[in-house]
Amino acid sequence: MASWYDALPALVAELAVRWGLGVGEAGGGGTSRVYRCLRDGETVWLKLTPDPVIATDEAEALRAWADTRSVVGLLDQDLRVGALLLAGVEPGTRLMESGWQLAHVARLLVELRSVTYHRPPQLAPLADRITFLYDLADRRGTADPDLLSRGRAAALEMARTGPADGLVHGDLHPGNVLIGAGGRLVAIDPRPALGDPDFDAVDWVIEGVEDEEQLNRRIADLAALVPGMSAARVRGWCRATAPLIGGAPAFLLPGSGRASCA
Repeated sequence: MASWYDALPALVAELAVRWGLGVGEAGGGGTSRVYRCLRDGETVWLKLTPDPVIATDEAEALRAWADTRSVVGLLDQDLRVGALLLAGVEPGTRLMESGWQLAHVARLLVELRSVTYHRPPQLAPLADRITFLYDLADRRGTADPDLLSRGRAAALEMARTGPADGLVHGDLHPGNVLIGAGGRLVAIDPRPALGDPDFDAVDWVIEGVEDEEQLNRRIADLAALVPGMSAARVRGWCRATAPLIGGAPAFLLPGSGRASCA
């Protein structure tokens, strides 16, 4: 990883010449580095990752969502070096910094679910994304191993019994949604998979809930606004992924005997 960071200045300079970019400040971390740039007087974003698979999957999903304004646009790519050139979003405030309403989130989810993925299945199944998340939690050692084991089993069962071909964002939360023109919500940074799109509802219905009644009410409200969403499956995903979510309500954790999937 250190060698990748050492090579970044030269790579950024080469891409700036190729794509006509004026490179500004950098940000990001973890699995990517993002540079705010100007091209022809407009803000664009140069995103780089040391893992070409991550860049390839993100580009694949962004191309599938190209006809919706609710996902950031892909302008160019060089997957060999893990580089994506992304359209700017203005004003671009992250939703976690401004607060959100369920109706606005519902419109975003409707847009994401409107895409029918006709291409050969280049993206991994949702079960692989679940396995990655639970393996990461295991390595970090921040949750009870028994809870993780039961949560993993429940999540894999949810993936096995649900839709297999929906395009799933895979990391949809207020930190990965920007406010665009006219207040439109714009999703960024997908970790996409093919499977049950109800998976993308979890963070939106869990945030801030204090009891099962409140959770069920929020799920019902969201499902009423999103055609095709199953309230029962959203509840199931909440319970199955709760061990991965810091501060998840105790009644959702596996073995609580509540918030059933059915």
